[in-house]
Amino acid sequence: MTDGEQRPELTASTSGAEPRAGDAERERVAEKLRVAAGEGRIDLAELDERLDQTYRAKTYSELDALLADLPDKRPTGALATPGSETMLLKTHGSTVKQNGRWTVPRKIVAECGVPNIVIDFTEASCAHRDVTVEASCGLGNIKLIVPRGWTVRIDGSSTNTSHISNKVDAPTDPAAPTLTLIGHPRSGYIRIRQPRR
Repeated sequence: MTDGEQRPELTASTSGAEPRAGDAERERVAEKLRVAAGEGRIDLAELDERLDQTYRAKTYSELDALLADLPDKRPTGALATPGSETMLLKTHGSTVKQNGRWTVPRKIVAECGVPNIVIDFTEASCAHRDVTVEASCGLGNIKLIVPRGWTVRIDGSSTNTSHISNKVDAPTDPAAPTLTLIGHPRSGYIRIRQPRR
């Protein structure tokens, strides 16, 4: 855990006992491990082993040990908490599709374990000039389909960019939205394309 993260204070009755970690702390450590794997600091086999240990950890010291040999920083791809301007898409064992007529928020957070997430902006209504998609995937894939004229950029904080494919090649329209992808694929792929004619 970093110095900026709060730990529960011990009361007199528990003095000497080690603070217990909760689900939120385990998730923060798991995300740091995924980012480290995306940066090539640990391989996939070690990632799986450390994630297993993370979710079984009961104390802060057990979690600290899993990050001891990694740079002490907050993950660049930390997943946002959904708000009024944020849409969260998360797979639970089946493919998730966001398509048809829908309203695009300023930010979309896509979390994909298995199998896939498809976000189709073709018929969507977008009132924003800038839209951010934070996408992370394990074994599954994430596909973004954007209308012709949209500008697509891959943010510099993205990791494992060899697993990110941007096939958007039509001329951009200055009046159309710009979509910024912050991508963290692990074994799966993030693909961006335009609708087929």
